[in-house]
Amino acid sequence: MSKTKAVQVVEKNTGEKIQWEQDGERLSFDDDALSVKVSKYQTDEPRTLDVCRNRVGDLMLGTQPNGRYVAQIEIPAAQYEETTEGEGEEATTSRVQLPIDMSAVVLILWSID
Repeated sequence: MSKTKAVQVVEKNTGEKIQWEQDGERLSFDDDALSVKVSKYQTDEPRTLDVCRNRVGDLMLGTQPNGRYVAQIEIPAAQYEETTEGEGEEATTSRVQLPIDMSAVVLILWSID
């Protein structure tokens, strides 16, 4: 089994950032207060997930009035492998989604100060 590559990390501004860790395709924040399986959110188009702290201090995906950004997860579009079997009119093509390349995922961290 191949080892999962680390995500790219960008610190958007100065100050203390939220504690986070990567376990394979999963990013966990604030000692598992919120955990995101990144591959679950990968689609045929690039996608950005917002990780925010709501007005009472809980972590959530998405935004909310009076909430604060703590991170964003930029997920690249899915990649596919196509294979063709047979020839001529009897040829069939199958398309299989490749596993997510976590090194192409960008984690943007915002100050939590």
